[in-house]
Order: sequence, then structure tokens, then C-alpha cells
Amino acid sequence: MAKINENFTKLKKNYLFIDIAKRIAAYKEKNPGKEIIRMGIGDVTLPIPAAAVEFMKRGANEMGVKETFRGYEDTGRGYDFLKKAVADYYAEREITIPLDDIFINDGAKSDTGNITDIFSENSVVLVSDPVYPVYVDSNIMGGKQLIYADATAENGFKAMPNYNVKCDLIYLCSPNNPTGAVYTKDELKVWVDYANAKKAVIIFDAAYEAFIYDKTLPRSIFEIPGAKTCAIEMCSLSKTAGFTGLRCGYTIVPEELKAYTEDGGEVSLRDTWTRRQGSKFNGVSYPVQCAAAGVFSPEGRRQVQTNIDYYMENASIILDTLRSLKIPCTGGENSPYIWFKTPSNMDSWQFFDYLLENIQVVGTPGEGFGKNGDGWFRLTSFNTHENTAEAMSRLKHMLR
Repeated sequence: MAKINENFTKLKKNYLFIDIAKRIAAYKEKNPGKEIIRMGIGDVTLPIPAAAVEFMKRGANEMGVKETFRGYEDTGRGYDFLKKAVADYYAEREITIPLDDIFINDGAKSDTGNITDIFSENSVVLVSDPVYPVYVDSNIMGGKQLIYADATAENGFKAMPNYNVKCDLIYLCSPNNPTGAVYTKDELKVWVDYANAKKAVIIFDAAYEAFIYDKTLPRSIFEIPGAKTCAIEMCSLSKTAGFTGLRCGYTIVPEELKAYTEDGGEVSLRDTWTRRQGSKFNGVSYPVQCAAAGVFSPEGRRQVQTNIDYYMENASIILDTLRSLKIPCTGGENSPYIWFKTPSNMDSWQFFDYLLENIQVVGTPGEGFGKNGDGWFRLTSFNTHENTAEAMSRLKHMLR
């Protein structure tokens, strides 16, 4: 008799964005003529940079020639040409990342969930609330114990550690999804010191680092002294370069990082992750890795920045609107996400339905990210200028 992994029965019935899709579908069925502006799911609207397209074409052409055809990539960890491009990107911030510490993946979401495989099922996992659902769901699936650190308006939606709390794994995301909050170097240093003191490991999600304009704010946890002995960093090209449909990112597991056996023996996390990937992952396709290398080329970098500037202009439109309406909000300045208080004390799903019914704008209910998200709402800046401006015009008219 096949038995289910009963941890899956502990998950919420529907994933947040499936719930949203169902509500939109039901509305469209009843209102077929209404034009909906989507500012909920964090998908992009601009195409991938032209440099990435050219690099991908070259890679695809090479796959059609016997002399340059490639099958399995030897290690499944990524080609050296792309890992070197990533290492050079970090070197610009005076961060040294050896190529052996870099693992190319099919987007940060996969590794963020899969990394739990290499940690004990008895691990205590600390996440902030509100939180990106994959951090919670993947650890529930693995049977791990979850505890929460409150991120609220009072602390600027930046949870900080409590030394009286013991944990083994810590998930941090900066710029944060959903709140748009960004940790300072001093704040991250507190987390790094805490993790080292507790012999815990930080899983640092830096998927939105390219949206940080303020040069005083850290774009990598490895800008913080001591981070290489306590942190894994994950990054994605999905929002940075429009790779939501191509799928490519990278994970950095420092050689210095250790975990422990039940009897206290040290184990290399880099070696353990290498072994896990060798069994369960065959790598990212060669043409996609070529496209990613194009993102890091000089021309690709310029084109990517143009796209990011475009989205951040949208963020400014949203932020200016909310501020003009005197609605409390965070994000939008160093993040593509804007997080704001729902008006009239509506709960976040009520406000979702109210927006959809009255002005045909879709956002994301904060409650879907945890209890501290109720009464808050997330909008993304990834739509077009025209749609963003129209959505904010509708919002202004409705709330005034």
C-alpha cells in the first residue's frame, strides 16, 4: 500500500497564487468585457535583454554542430564561463567568490526549496512573518519545525533575532518579498553574529538585489564580515533580466560553511550540496547558460539596467499615489514591491475582492504571506507604464 508523505496534508489547501488565479477566473467569467490590470504575481512584462538573446542564439547554434555540441555538463553545477561571470560580478563589490562555491540553477525558487534536503528533519527553521510562501511550504513538506520572527510596521518590516530563541536554519530575503523592506549592513551584521553564535545557517534570498539603488545598502550577505561561515546566498535572473520563462539563477555555498552530525562532527555543506545536486539535478541547459552569460556582458548589463529603471519608475508611480492618499506603505524605493495598509480596516482578502470588483486591479493579499500580512497588501511594479498609471488613476478615484 502506497502511503502519502503526511507532511503534505499540513499545507494550506491552495498555494496563494492559485487562489488568486481562481478568483480572477471567476470574475472574468461573470464580467467578460472588463479589462483587468494585474499587479499581483511578480511576473515581468519587458522581454529579456537583446544581448542575452544573441548569446542564447550562439549557444543554440553550437548545439547543432557536431564539433561544438554539448550533452551533459560534467558536474551539473554550471559551466565555468557563467560561474566566472558571476564571480566577476561579486568582485566589483570586493567580494571574492571561488568558482567551486557557485552552483548554477533554474531559478532561486528551486534551490530555496530544495536546499532543505541537506539539513536534518529535526531542524528548527526561523522565518520572518510575513514571508514568501516557498520558505514555509518546503520546510513543512520536509517535516521541519517552523518558528517565526515578527516583521511589522513597528520594526519597519525587518525582523531581528532574539538570542533567547534557538534555531538551526534562518530564511532572510532582502529586498524583501512581499514588504519591499531592505536590511542595512548593521542589521545584517546582527543576523550574521547571531547565526554564528548559534551555529545556524542563513538562507539568504537576494533575488531582488539589482533593484537596490542606495549604495549604502548591502546587495549581498557576503558584504558582511563573518557571513561565509554562516550563510548560503541565492540569486535569480528572473526579475533582474526577465528570465521568468527561461529559468536561471545561482546559489553560493562557501567552502567555509559547515553543518554538524548528531555526534558533533563537522560536515562541508558545499560538498553535501554538490552530492545532492549530482543525484537530483542535471544542470541548466547550455543555451540558457549562454543567455545568462549575456546578461553579465557589458552590453547586457546596460540593457538590464534600462529594464530595471523602467520598473522602478513604475514603483515611483505607485509610491507617489499611495503617499498622496496618505496610506502607510513600504518598499518601492529599493525594491520592485510596494506594501501598503489596506484602507477602512478591511482585511487583505476583502480588499483584494474590492479592488477587483470596483476597479479591476489585481494585487496580492498580505494575509497570504502570514498573519502579520493581514490588513496589508502587495503591488508589483512589473507591469507597463501605461497600465501602472491607469491602475493608480483608478485607485485614486476610488479611494477619494
